[in-house]
Amino acid sequence: MTALALAGAVALAQASPAFAQERPATFADLAEQVSPSVVNITTSTVVAGRTGPQGIVPEGSPFEDFFNDLENDNERDQARRSSALGSGFVISADGYIVTNNHVIEGADEIEIEFFPGEGQPTELLKAELVGTDPNTDIAVLKVEYETDLQFVEFGDSNAVGSRVGDWVMAMGNPLGQGFSVSAGIVSARNRALQGTYDDYIQTDAAINRGNSGGPLFNMDGDVIGVNTAILSPNGGSIGIGFAMSSDVVTNVVDQLKEFGETRRGWLGVRIQDVTPDMVDAIEGLTDARGALVTDVPAGPAEDAGMLAGDVITVFDTIEIENTRELVRIVGNSPVGKEVPVTVLRNGSTEDLTVVLGRRETSEAVAFPEDEDVQEPEAPEEKSLLGLTLSEITPDLTEQYSITADTGLVITGIDADSEAASKGLVEGDLITEAGQQKVTSVGDFEDRITEAREAGRKSLLLLVRRGGDPRFVALSLAE
Repeated sequence: MTALALAGAVALAQASPAFAQERPATFADLAEQVSPSVVNITTSTVVAGRTGPQGIVPEGSPFEDFFNDLENDNERDQARRSSALGSGFVISADGYIVTNNHVIEGADEIEIEFFPGEGQPTELLKAELVGTDPNTDIAVLKVEYETDLQFVEFGDSNAVGSRVGDWVMAMGNPLGQGFSVSAGIVSARNRALQGTYDDYIQTDAAINRGNSGGPLFNMDGDVIGVNTAILSPNGGSIGIGFAMSSDVVTNVVDQLKEFGETRRGWLGVRIQDVTPDMVDAIEGLTDARGALVTDVPAGPAEDAGMLAGDVITVFDTIEIENTRELVRIVGNSPVGKEVPVTVLRNGSTEDLTVVLGRRETSEAVAFPEDEDVQEPEAPEEKSLLGLTLSEITPDLTEQYSITADTGLVITGIDADSEAASKGLVEGDLITEAGQQKVTSVGDFEDRITEAREAGRKSLLLLVRRGGDPRFVALSLAE
């Protein structure tokens, strides 16, 4: 055993110089190359102040004008501006800029600060909003300047240079400190946090608040991701950051520039994943792959002859692993495209041709909300892991300005709990527990039970605050 261990050590020692040669000696040249195209973004929003007691001077009193003027002055003082910071990057010489939707959402004014350097704008430039896509958290802005701006281009997030283990560099405005560079590697690929079209690159390059909307570069200086979220127990970087892949972003950006909105392909079916226990029950199926069709309303799929019970195995020559992959591929396909689709039906394959519709205009028509519904019962509220949790209600939506439709609202928190120490507060929205969606208190209890039965000591929660997602792990100790 000793000899084998020693031999292995020698072999590793001999191999290491080859790997060491690929490690960049410096990121300085790359940073100098791309930094003129990275920008700081400052947004401001007018926030109405609290309304105080109104004047009680009788009408016609000689003091009436004085008190009316005083009240008007108070109202002007009560209105204030709320500012926020983020990052972005220029993608064209004529001033198009990409950032995160949550950086500029609700802003009344957007200002762009450029990296200082020769030929760069020295003054703050006002930006106009071109379009946003909350589904992928991407926004496109536009600034006007007298000369061409330096810009960066998107790279292929699926190509060499974007593999797990490849070097990457992040740039942005972390914590409002101004232009900053951090470097690391691609830690994982194809991460899904919450959205339907998620395809995140995970990186250990330091990403903090304020980096949102900034670029993640490969070593060729191409943008392979837009920095969006972090996993953190305390709000700071612990080396787990997420950037939406350029494979998703480029399609969204092109549509926002052309139309000011997204126009995603739509197949027109309800689907669910094929689970292992379904394999024996579906004739011709050999493993848990594909997307099982559960409903086919009037639309593209019905026109093509698709039926409930079909298993979609191939879409546009791409073998389908699960529903998430199918939804993302369909959404990235052009509206009106004729797409070959292969389905498994009654033990044999069927080849269909589907002409894709547009999701934004067709989905609500095909799957309308049931108008004849009973008044919902009062949502259940329960205390778990130091948190008081409730399903979303109209009152809670208004109270905490919640924009999501599903999840659990934290309506109370034990001040001495681990949850409080990790920064969770009332109004935070928990959308996943144990990497599974939660829509009820019962779901949350099930995730706790499953984690404990699996021998886990903590439960991973996906928490959203003002649209900003982060993971928090809470101990399951009873």
